Amino acid sequence: MSKENEKEVELLTVHSRTDVEQVFHYSAGRYLNRFLTEMRDNAKIVGVKCPKCGIVYAPPKEVCDPCYAEMTEPVEVGPEGTIRNCTILRAAIVDPETGETRPVPYTFGNVQLDGAGSLIQNYLEADDDSKIKVGARVVIEFRDERTGNMRDIKCFRVID
Repeated sequence: MSKENEKEVELLTVHSRTDVEQVFHYSAGRYLNRFLTEMRDNAKIVGVKCPKCGIVYAPPKEVCDPCYAEMTEPVEVGPEGTIRNCTILRAAIVDPETGETRPVPYTFGNVQLDGAGSLIQNYLEADDDSKIKVGARVVIEFRDERTGNMRDIKCFRVID
């Protein structure tokens, strides 16, 4: 990348929870960059649609898995979706990215957003844990302060 073009590209910084900050400068690619930027700036999910078979990937990818076609069309998906699989975790863990301990029990799973053919993993939350099950409808809950990474999605909340 030339020095002239480098100034036009937003570079991402990766932080670790160690005493030494590990800084990497890399391009997320044209589709993933838009995906992360749209989450950060507009609290919405934008995937890409295969021009050959019509599958919509969110998060996006540059090449369709079954067709090997180059992805060309951005498509907004969600904000609602369906739980496709989930698990209840009953052991407390410290999140290595944030240093926060997640209260137990908590639920984690994969959601297929409306309009998407792929799944996104994240925490699942509901006022009543018995409502968290395969097939339940959810809506994305974004964090108030977003930075342009997958952590901008706080959770998928079950719709009553």
